[in-house]
Amino acid sequence: MAFSGCGHVDRKSSLVESSGGDEQVAELPVNQMFSGDWSLLILLALILSAVLRHRALLLITLLVTMATALAWLWNRWVLRQLHYTRELVPRAFAGERVPISVMVTNRKLLPVPWLRVNDAFPETLELTDRKLEASSTPGRTSLSHLLTLGPYERVRWTYEIDCARRGFYFLGPTDIYSGDIFGFFSQQRRLNMPSRLIVYPRVQPLPELGFPGKEPFGEKKVTRHLVEDPTRIVGVRDYHPEDSLKRVHWKTSARQGELQVKVYEPTITQQLVVFLNVASFDKTWMGIIPARQEQAISVAASIAYHATARRFAVGLIANGNVPHSDQPIKVLPSRAPDQLTHILEALAAVTGFATIDIEKLLLAESPRLSLGATLVIVTTVVNEDLLAQMLRLQAAGRRMVLVSMDPQYKGDGPAGSTTYHIPLAEADFAGVWASVEPVEPPAPTDASNS
Repeated sequence: MAFSGCGHVDRKSSLVESSGGDEQVAELPVNQMFSGDWSLLILLALILSAVLRHRALLLITLLVTMATALAWLWNRWVLRQLHYTRELVPRAFAGERVPISVMVTNRKLLPVPWLRVNDAFPETLELTDRKLEASSTPGRTSLSHLLTLGPYERVRWTYEIDCARRGFYFLGPTDIYSGDIFGFFSQQRRLNMPSRLIVYPRVQPLPELGFPGKEPFGEKKVTRHLVEDPTRIVGVRDYHPEDSLKRVHWKTSARQGELQVKVYEPTITQQLVVFLNVASFDKTWMGIIPARQEQAISVAASIAYHATARRFAVGLIANGNVPHSDQPIKVLPSRAPDQLTHILEALAAVTGFATIDIEKLLLAESPRLSLGATLVIVTTVVNEDLLAQMLRLQAAGRRMVLVSMDPQYKGDGPAGSTTYHIPLAEADFAGVWASVEPVEPPAPTDASNS
């Protein structure tokens, strides 16, 4: 049950024998019409018919007993060798539609007289051609099917998921209900077989957002010396008078008995780090504006996409967080082939609550980045603290770019920095905001086979 890139993901399990991995089958309580009182009543009827030599009563009692035994055996075996499969494309962009296919297969000679399948969905996901039913579980809906299956019969349904909202979504568990042909007994099983769907934020061409079509972040290479990357230490050397004390490697100096300084790896790879501010107001307690947040996230994704296409080493740092974590999101700059996927997944999962002010995040994270990296701040709110922090970084030699969606700010940013004003498009993003806390997969339960 491993993900296979951006292709289809198969989810298959027998309702009798789990094939391992994440698939878990839980047997739930059996519903039955006949209780212990009914069994006692049948026994008394048999005794009474034998004592009274009442053939009609004896015949009726025997028929009821045989039907009950047949129904009990049928109910016991009806879910054996019954397989349920869910297939879907695991990744999509907001606004796209992805196919999903579910299939039920009866791999035995015994027919299934009735079968109900309830597959749990997050309530924020919708199918384009099928209405999902309400569920007793908060935050969930259900894709339900009621059918009969003959011997070795297979039934498949195919739908399309409308990926209107960014986020992480988990499908499952699946509840299966069935019973005997007489309706005397019934049982249900729960198949914990979660499927994950990641909906990336919308990505737009930068010219459509108002950026210049060529070199919006100063990508043009100039003739200059190699930039040393302070995050990559390749060795040490003797201290020179012109060296800064920040370069001193104190542990090695103590061992050698004389000052030693760090030697950093030189690099000509251009780095671009997107700092995303998810806050809608100066103060977090003032609330959030989901459409503005989604526009900022979309702009950040578009910038990362553009920079990756230009062979930048791209990174992402955001003051939002993933669910159940209070740490800001951080994807270090890299040119790895899957770097853009990591960034888009981080943006898909980010919640709308800021864990730290963006200016404090800049102060904390910028010393860990290469001196030659371009820092791009994407924000819907610009205040004096942010501008002052950008000015200090600019004075320290940092290349700064401010991407503002704040309708109240029309300035040019700190001297020497580049500023872009992106008009708000709240109407375009009103329906693509993700739920604050994506639904998590159900906790696995121990498989129980009968």
